[in-house]
Amino acid sequence: MLLVIPVALDGAALAWILAGNDPVQAEAPIRVMADCAGASVLGLAALPRLSDRLTPRWRLLTLLAAVWAAMEFGMLVLEAAEVQGVAEQRMSAAQFGDFLTQVSGGQIGIAILIGCGAVAIYSAFGFRNPDRAAADLVLVFTAVTLALRPITGHMSQQTLGSVLAAVHALAAAAWFGLLLALALTVRTRGEWATLLPRYSNWALPLVVTVLVTGVINGLVRIGGVAPLVETGYGRILLAKTILLCVLVALGWWWRRSWVPKVADHRMNADASLRRAIVEVLVMALVFGLAGTLAITA
Repeated sequence: MLLVIPVALDGAALAWILAGNDPVQAEAPIRVMADCAGASVLGLAALPRLSDRLTPRWRLLTLLAAVWAAMEFGMLVLEAAEVQGVAEQRMSAAQFGDFLTQVSGGQIGIAILIGCGAVAIYSAFGFRNPDRAAADLVLVFTAVTLALRPITGHMSQQTLGSVLAAVHALAAAAWFGLLLALALTVRTRGEWATLLPRYSNWALPLVVTVLVTGVINGLVRIGGVAPLVETGYGRILLAKTILLCVLVALGWWWRRSWVPKVADHRMNADASLRRAIVEVLVMALVFGLAGTLAITA
């Protein structure tokens, strides 16, 4: 996680540079960290689906859900200050309350914050009462919370735009979050031999979904090919697409080399962990670009 955070922020910084004169909202770094935290929670909650022998990591889920909620609250404050036209430190409680109750962005932010808080509280309950808690409930709440912002974003004005945006966001979060969850929790050769091939089978449809929905969303948003180089939004989208292609090529290569060796117990756990970390970090860079892209005009 200590590697993921700076790399994701590097992606946000790269997007800011590529944006040029196009305005990028000040909450971009916090948005990126919130997206990474939400995807991590989703991946950890889905991890037991890869094997019945895996138990939910309630302590880690609680911590990451709390970080996610904190980042979402920070975004709310920055968005409210921008809408009210004041500095964050000078915004009154009344102005913040008006944003939360009267502006759609504030209302959506409250719903997201409630979702994050519910996940954190339930995960803490699961840590204290593991026999009475179910990871599937966290998985459902997290997926719904992650989908709230995409379904109400700029793509919601297009036909089926909300559906495409939500599917894109959830597929990307699952692709990234599950591999990150493996890197955080799997420590033996036998576990990698069992879990990596199953993750690989899940990753393929997730990658296809991310690429297809991303291309459709991007082309609808920019309205053609020329804006890919003429606008800041287009340049960020192009950089994100290039990195996604790099990830696809890396995944294809490791599906032919890494996965068979792991399945046959011909690779130790440390070597598998190093490969997982490399791919997670490239994904984090893409998340940095994607999070900034979502709030670029």
